[in-house]
Amino acid sequence: MEAQLISESVANDARHSTAYYFLEGLNEIGIEYLFCNLGTDHAPIIEEMAAWQAEGRKMPSVILCPHENTAVHMAGGYALLTGRGQGVLVHVDAGTANAAMGLHNLLRTRLPVLLMAGTAPFTSFGELTGSRDTYVHFVQQPNDQGSLVRPYVKWEYTLPSGVIAKQVLRRASSIMESEPKGPAYLMLPREVLADEWKESEVHSYPAERFGTTSPAGADPDLIAELSVRLLAAENPILITQYAGRDPEASAIIAELAAFAGIRVIDYLSVNNISWTFPGFGGFQPTELEKVDVGLLVDVEVPWLPSVYKDNPGTYWAQIDVDVLKPASPMWPFPANLRLEGRSARILAQLLNALRKRATPKFKFEATKRFAALKEAQHAREQGFAKLAADPGSQNLINPHYICAALGEFLEEDDLVINEAVTRQSVPAMQIRRPLSGTMISNPGGGLGASGGLALGVKLARRDNAVVQIVGDGTFYFNNPSAVFAVSKQYGLPIFTIVLDNAGWSAVKQSVQRVYPDGIANAHDSFQAILASEMDFTKVVEAAGGYGERLTDPAQTKAAIARCLAAVRGGRSALLHACTNKL
Repeated sequence: MEAQLISESVANDARHSTAYYFLEGLNEIGIEYLFCNLGTDHAPIIEEMAAWQAEGRKMPSVILCPHENTAVHMAGGYALLTGRGQGVLVHVDAGTANAAMGLHNLLRTRLPVLLMAGTAPFTSFGELTGSRDTYVHFVQQPNDQGSLVRPYVKWEYTLPSGVIAKQVLRRASSIMESEPKGPAYLMLPREVLADEWKESEVHSYPAERFGTTSPAGADPDLIAELSVRLLAAENPILITQYAGRDPEASAIIAELAAFAGIRVIDYLSVNNISWTFPGFGGFQPTELEKVDVGLLVDVEVPWLPSVYKDNPGTYWAQIDVDVLKPASPMWPFPANLRLEGRSARILAQLLNALRKRATPKFKFEATKRFAALKEAQHAREQGFAKLAADPGSQNLINPHYICAALGEFLEEDDLVINEAVTRQSVPAMQIRRPLSGTMISNPGGGLGASGGLALGVKLARRDNAVVQIVGDGTFYFNNPSAVFAVSKQYGLPIFTIVLDNAGWSAVKQSVQRVYPDGIANAHDSFQAILASEMDFTKVVEAAGGYGERLTDPAQTKAAIARCLAAVRGGRSALLHACTNKL
């Protein structure tokens, strides 16, 4: 009887390919979507996917992306809105190279995405299933494929055997999902994917035992030290870049600022607090030299040292999951006190300490500061309105006017992906965002992120309008034909506004800053003028979308209304706005 049971057990111990366990492992680590640009290296995975689909088995949904840049940023946009890391599958070294710029952005944006790429087969004579069988297999094997993205990932590895497929995926997930979150990279040899293993040989690694880190609060003694500083402060400031992606952090920043009379600077990445909040102090830390106590809360670049000069006597406390910034060789910002942990929890500790120690005098002064901040905000908004008052003229439309008009049409929970680069401040000034997390920018240095980000955001929030705002130079970088193809294929309509100034303003401004009295400036020769008389509407129209070229400022609101009507009807729309020139 015992021998019979053993015999049946062995018979039932089915064998499957590594690709089979790979799909199981993706399910186990919670990957919902695979954003794919596939190639010859993925044959075992594609075969296994077909088998699973035929059997009706659950696996990550596949989103096919004609360009890797779209895939990487789409995964990032979905992770940004949901907090859940996703997977991207690309083709060997070539696809990895195309994805590299996107990984740079994900690292700087603290977004968890697992980039997976095949490698060229390592056998040449048919020794193993998956051996080399086409020309490209001999030219797509560089000496060090991982080096293409190594500066931009928290972890990289090559899967050596299917027997540890699930262990490797759990390891990748645990690292990319731990704070500070960021991308990971896994290489998959084709012969390894095709190899077979018994079910009893491949084990699962549950999150309960092999999961992520949990950022904690701070030492109470250090919190007490900081609270004493704040209680004595006369001109405190809080600068943040990422904190508001945690709704609890956004709420506690507003509560702390109101209680202690702290000016809050919202710097790039995402609007971390409501921009109608009275303590919101704008986008740049002006009058930095007057600050006596400052809080740097989840921020990479709090100010430009060449533009804003801090006071050496200012006491700076840094609250961040990543206080030392090891991904940046140099980080020249002061921090008298570094508190590493979850900002929402640390700020809550700080607020509690302040409440316990606050005197009537402190409360009076804090209330007075907060009232002054409210007045300053009102004056700032009046200044923004003046910038938008002039519509501009034919073919020279004022971008402030366009963005202010757009703001009149958006609901408070609609989302704006702002990649206007040198004009990035324009949408921020003119489009009121009363809810945190509803204007998103790319804090990385790689242009061309917003299209994929917009698609990923739309995938996560299908009921909201998603607006992408770019310049013409950035529009080219976005691989827009791929963006609108994905939009059409998967029913993800977005509204793109191209603020066309016919050139690279960033290039021109850089030369002017470095050589203000130079020859380039004197002769208006900056090598920054791009093709004129382009019609970007044709790109969206090729994918069945609605396009409109705006040259008359009087038609701005009507054009925006038509575009949004198309989007809400299920088609992507593009408004090509001819703005004042470079």
